[in-house]
Order: sequence, then structure tokens, then C-alpha cells
Amino acid sequence: MKFFKKTIKVLVLFFALLIAILYVTDTDYLLKAVRTIYAKGYSTAYLEDFKEFDNQQIANSTPQPWPNHIDYNSVSETDNLNKINDELGTIAYVIIKNDSIWFENYYDGFNKDSKSNSFSMAKSYVSGLLGKAIMDGKIKNLDQPVGDFFPEFNEGIAAKMTVGDLSSMSSGTNWDESYYSPFSITTRAYFDDDLEKIMLGLKVVNEPGQAYKYASGDTQILAMVIEKATGKKIYDYFAESFWKPLGSENETIWQVDSKAHDLVKAYCCIASNAKDFARFGKLYKDHGKWNGQQLLDSAFIAKSIKPRFSESPQYGYGWWLLNRNKKDFFMMRGHLGQYVIVQPEDNLIIVRLGHKNAKGPDPTILFSNDIHTYIDEAYNMLN
Repeated sequence: MKFFKKTIKVLVLFFALLIAILYVTDTDYLLKAVRTIYAKGYSTAYLEDFKEFDNQQIANSTPQPWPNHIDYNSVSETDNLNKINDELGTIAYVIIKNDSIWFENYYDGFNKDSKSNSFSMAKSYVSGLLGKAIMDGKIKNLDQPVGDFFPEFNEGIAAKMTVGDLSSMSSGTNWDESYYSPFSITTRAYFDDDLEKIMLGLKVVNEPGQAYKYASGDTQILAMVIEKATGKKIYDYFAESFWKPLGSENETIWQVDSKAHDLVKAYCCIASNAKDFARFGKLYKDHGKWNGQQLLDSAFIAKSIKPRFSESPQYGYGWWLLNRNKKDFFMMRGHLGQYVIVQPEDNLIIVRLGHKNAKGPDPTILFSNDIHTYIDEAYNMLN
């Protein structure tokens, strides 16, 4: 009994010391990481982790359900599609042809209204909000310096960093996109209670606007700029600009760093479903028009879905770009294989949501093979 009590005391002292060290070294965000992710058996963020974090509710307005195509669900998944769906844990696969639901299926206990984490698909939304802020006259243009909004970026080469550089992933900051290291800034940003403090501590170490480098921090700073420019919380601006006008069928939620600081994790973490995510793809496909209303400037959209840098043809302004089978696609893309894939000439949108992608979570990989399969098998089903 004495040995047991002594062991308990030692363990209590050990954990007390460990917690003290975390606070002293400013790594106490790891406590939240353990509570929300690691202690649940995950090594990185997962589809339904939004239930473990603070969120802001975003209401929908009058729902505008997608119509069903005349050939709705007239075919089943191909063998190749079934195989990859099983291997990678697909939870939703939807084909939208001519603005009608041509095929939809849901797996692993999820349904058409189930919420799952968008992860970096949110970056496309934030870039769209930049275009909306320019359209509303709140931001001058893509060349407006970030330093106009945050003096922390007003000196040296940082003064050259523009809002367009943030949207096109060319800020030149020292952000390190590392998902599996518990000590990376990416991990800290996901779990820390004060996200703005982290972002304003970034340093611009390379000439901005010269080259693409995937950095979630760019989108986070961009969201902070949009809030400053509009005087609105970005989740409110998102709701009034896109979520409600696009006729989303369900309310959504957007993770925030904490209730106290109330800053969205703008580089990720909108929880919604396949058919509501698809609406933003349709808006870009239709050059910013929705039901005859110009929600977003068509010139901004045209620029967004073209490469900014010839050396990096895979990325525009907030959107991924892919040529497959001599067809040009643009897409929203997120951690673990969340995709909204658009082929405008064929009036086609493909949505896939799931637990894994083919090559792991590294967003610097150009295009994992699963993307090719989701595209190819959609066309095989259509044909």
C-alpha cells in the first residue's frame, strides 16, 4: 500500500512538473493536442475533430436544394472506385452534371447532411472573401500591402508583401508546413488559444511575390486582413457573402482558436457536407453568378483559376489547378483527401470526402493518385 501511494505521488509530481515545463516553454498548446487528438489515437487532425474545439455557428438562409438529374443514380460505382473508396475510407462521393445531382453515395455511417472537416478547402473560401472585399471596396486590389493593415509587416522586405501574395501562397514568410511534428508552427496554430499572436510573430525571410510555397499561415494572415478591412468577423462576412446567398441546405460551423480570442482557423476547419461544399465550385464555374446575381467579380475568378507563377502551374489564387486527360480542372483541396473538383467545359463537379488520401497528408505533394482515380472513374460512370 505504501509503495502504491508513493508511486501515485511520484506520478502526480512528474505530471505537475511536465505541465509547468510546458507553460514555461510556451508549449502548453500540446495539452490541448493530447486531449483532442493524440489521446484519441490519432496522429493528426481527423474528419470529426471539430467536435473537440470551439466553433462559431454559421446559419443558412432559404435552402436551394440541388435538383436531381434525369439519370440520377442510374449507375453504380465502378470496381476501381469501390476499391479506392474502401481503401481510403471515403464518406461521400458526389457527381454533379449540368448543375444537377447525377450520382451520390455516402459511406461509413455518414449521410448527405453529415458534417465533416473541410480542412484546407477553406482556403478557397478565404481567397473568395478577398475577392468579395475588393469588390466591396474594402480592399483596394491584389497589390495592396499587408502592412496597411498590420504594421508588424511594414519594415524591410515584409513591406513588399501584398494581399495577393497571401492568396497565391507567395508571402516569403518562415512558416513551416509540418503536420506531424508536435513542435511545428502548423501544429501550434491548430491548438493554440491565441492564433493572431502566432501569426504576427512570423518573419518574412524571402522576397514576397516571387515564388509559390504552400503555407497555411498565408491564408490565416489573409483572413485577419479581411477582418480588419471589413470591420466584420470573417465568419459573419462568409455567411452574408456566400453561405446564405448560395442557398446552403445546412448551417455550418467554423473552428475558432478559442472563445476568448474568437479568431477562425481560416486555413482550415469549416464543417459541412459534400453538396453544400460543392456550391462554391459552382459559383466559380459560373464566373461568380448565382441565380442571376453577381456575387463575385468574374475577372477575379478568372485570375484565381490560372497559375500565378509559370514554375508552379498547380496553384492560382486559393485554388489548385490540374490538367488531366487533356482537360483543365480547378479544385478545392483539403487534408486527408477532401476535394471539390470542377471541370467547367463539361459542366461537371466531383466531390469526394473521406478519412485518407493516397499519399498521406502532405499538401506540398502536387496531386496524389487518388485524385486521378476520382476524376477518371466519374467519367467512366458518366460514359
